[in-house]
Amino acid sequence: MFNLGFHLGRHLGRELLQIVSRAGATLAGALLVIGCTGPSKTANTTPALRVYVLECGNVTINDLSLLTPGEDEGTAKKLTNSCFLIDHPKGKLLWDTGIDDRLGPEPVTVFNGGFDLSVTKPLLPQLEEIGVTPDEVDFLALSHFHDDHSGNANHFGGATLLIQRAEFDAAFGPNPELYGFDAKSYAELSAERARVLEGEHDVFGDGRVRILPAPGHSPGHQVLFIELEQTGPVVLSGDLYHFTGARERRTVPSFNADEAATRASMMAIESFLEARGATLWIQHDFEQISSLRHAPAYYD
Repeated sequence: MFNLGFHLGRHLGRELLQIVSRAGATLAGALLVIGCTGPSKTANTTPALRVYVLECGNVTINDLSLLTPGEDEGTAKKLTNSCFLIDHPKGKLLWDTGIDDRLGPEPVTVFNGGFDLSVTKPLLPQLEEIGVTPDEVDFLALSHFHDDHSGNANHFGGATLLIQRAEFDAAFGPNPELYGFDAKSYAELSAERARVLEGEHDVFGDGRVRILPAPGHSPGHQVLFIELEQTGPVVLSGDLYHFTGARERRTVPSFNADEAATRASMMAIESFLEARGATLWIQHDFEQISSLRHAPAYYD
């Protein structure tokens, strides 16, 4: 029942690899243009924008070398899983949905013993605590469709799904399992209601919440830029990196779809962060995410 992702398989089609490689090769230049345009600081008169940090499961990796090939073999590390609700005056966006709440607090071992997963704080009660029901979520965007990020997606079938073309083709195509996707985890999402993206997307039309393509971990992996007035600009990492040490060493997980596209995405997003003076919130980094205030508190 719980494939729980992390695995794109070793049988990707030649056509997919060509698409991802082309995307990775052109991504750096495109994002540098993005990073140099648009508002650099939200005006004081702009309506409030809030970001809520949500706990979306617990992760222990039992062999860190899965994330750092050639290093850290046999080393265990505690990670986390996080989701985010972006409350904009024009609507609500949920970024990632975490591990399926039904998994519960007892750890389940997946990926041939590589990971232990559990859920001690379900997502839906956290949303309820801040007064949000699933049908009030206007937009759903998953960084990618591994089911530690899509586990509760079926609760949000009424939202407009924001998804990159390559991810859409993989997730809603005939063989999603070839990409490590569990179609049951998002069966209630309608392909007809999806807004299929071809790169960068300004969610609310004012430049403050923008999806940026970052392919490589999965065919259409993406990250999220948020311009916050008090906190400053932040980028939500998806699985571009899994922890700070991986970012420092620029390691590429052994199960990524395309190593070259991943490295191009890393370079492009790092350039974007520098150009915008933005902070990267690494969604699986236990130490960093634990240091953030969680809902019902928020960042603005």
